Order: sequence, then C-alpha cells, then structure tokens
Amino acid sequence: MTKHTYKATVTREDRWWMVRIPEIGGLTQARRLSEAKSMARSLVAITLDIPADCFDIDVEVEKVGTVKVAERTAQLRAARETATRLEREVQIDSENLARDLAS
Repeated sequence: MTKHTYKATVTREDRWWMVRIPEIGGLTQARRLSEAKSMARSLVAITLDIPADCFDIDVEVEKVGTVKVAERTAQLRAARETATRLEREVQIDSENLARDLAS
C-alpha cells in the first residue's frame, strides 16, 4: 500500500519560510528552508491526528522574493528534457550517417 503524499508549498516572507499544506488548509512557518519538510509533517500529523510516518511530504518552493522558483524550475526541467531528446536524435542521425558512409 502506498502512502498518501501531501504537497507543501513554501514561500519566503521576510525572515520566515511559510509552509502551506493546501489539502488540509494548514499553514506553519520555519526559520530555515531545511526545516520546511519536518514542519509540514508535524502540521499534517497534528491536524489530522495521525502518525507522522504514515504519509509523505512533497515540498515545493514556489517563490522567494520576486523570483517564481517553481515556475522557473519547471521551465528548466522542460528545457533539459528537450535537450536530452535532441541529443538522442543527433546520436541516431550520426549513427545513420556513419552507416551510410560505410556502405
């Protein structure tokens, strides 16, 4: 049986990292980004009165100041996938060229 995963969205507000769990309507804060996941886990466990080890937390940093981290990360991921696909196509074309030249 797979564990349920709760999404924690994190934004920077002044000196705090605000950690939101939309699925349960919860909000908590952390001093350091490295604390966001454990704070989210505690919030879900306390709010739902369930053991903290019976679910997973997926942390996504949405925004830091004016930088839309999630959006830019998605753009980079898409660009990387495109580059990987193009690399494979170039490799195949190169192999085909070598085969054609050898025959």
